[in-house]
Amino acid sequence: MQKIINLFYRILEIILVLLLAGMAIMVFVNVVMRYTMNSGINVSEELSRFFFVWLTFTGAVVAFREHGHMGIETMVMFLSRRGRILCMILSNIVILTCSAIFFWGTWKQSGINASMHAPVTKLSMIWVYGIGMFTGALMFIIALERLYRLVTGRVTEDEIAQFAGENMTIEQLSER
Repeated sequence: MQKIINLFYRILEIILVLLLAGMAIMVFVNVVMRYTMNSGINVSEELSRFFFVWLTFTGAVVAFREHGHMGIETMVMFLSRRGRILCMILSNIVILTCSAIFFWGTWKQSGINASMHAPVTKLSMIWVYGIGMFTGALMFIIALERLYRLVTGRVTEDEIAQFAGENMTIEQLSER
């Protein structure tokens, strides 16, 4: 099961690379065309904006899985193991709540977004804003799994140390 999960996140990372590359190529080509031919590709302007949205929200999921989001470890690093676990539990409950609200809000807006179309590509705007459901759902699942491991005592010492802002070991870095 872990191999399938790792494969899924590896595919997400590849999608991120493709989105970034596509966005960079479209913007570069448009800039060159504007300065050399005094024209541009209208579709590339719109698609590069959409790619940026997808890149941001998909990247948020990958960063969350890898504990890459900003945290305030100043207080947590002075707490005992029990205090750190309590903070981890509270943190994941807050994340669960925010992710659920984010998903629900995107879901409620999906009817409106599905009926609206982008001006140039004529794509339904659900393809742009619908990524919020993906992000909210995956972050909810990740936080729920972390909360489950915390409550059942399956969290590792390395995860607790990482949450407290302690440096990662060489073994942890090589596993990534």
